[in-house]
Amino acid sequence: MVMKQIAIIPMIVLALAATVLAAGYRDIKASEAKSLLAANKKVFLLDVRTPEEFGQGRLHGAVLIPINEVERRIGEIPRNRPVVVYCAVGSRSGLVAGFLSRKGYREVYNMADGIVGWYRNGLPILR
Repeated sequence: MVMKQIAIIPMIVLALAATVLAAGYRDIKASEAKSLLAANKKVFLLDVRTPEEFGQGRLHGAVLIPINEVERRIGEIPRNRPVVVYCAVGSRSGLVAGFLSRKGYREVYNMADGIVGWYRNGLPILR
């Protein structure tokens, strides 16, 4: 009986890993996003905040598609490039990153600490 229970543990771990991999996106910190953007000029930087938030400060090269417009405007988000999604603190962008991965986008990153993390790391913000 104990051996059967022990044998089940690796299967549970594999199932959980498959679920995480199926999510299809990766959480990264602002510093990692900065490195990714510097290394690959083809990265599509997607800001999913409100127009008001975008007007207060944004990252250089970011394209604004507010979270409530992403589904309708998905055609504006290229499928053949890596996509870095950000918001203020990573919650809205996480939802969008998951949505994009479910729609077949292969390389999606959620900047999990958002523009707040970017700012706290002393990285430049356009105003």
